[in-house]
Amino acid sequence: MEAPEPTPWSAGLAVAAFVAALTAAAVYSFADALAQVNWLLAIAINVVAAVGATPTLWRWRGIRVVRWIIAGAGAGVLLGWLVTVIGNV
Repeated sequence: MEAPEPTPWSAGLAVAAFVAALTAAAVYSFADALAQVNWLLAIAINVVAAVGATPTLWRWRGIRVVRWIIAGAGAGVLLGWLVTVIGNV
């Protein structure tokens, strides 16, 4: 019986960090632009987008490379929301 391949932590974390940065910038920019129109609209569209993407991302989490991308996207969405809330207070 062969030993499983080691987890590529350095490459995976680098990919996750890059995806998190891109996602956070996109979420912040989109939410900030919508908040200038109506802050309830910004909240509603962000929640609908996150809830809509969750089932697909949950199914893809078992794929080796994609799991790092999903982790980065999830962290980026949370970071983007946090920066949006802090920036608009």
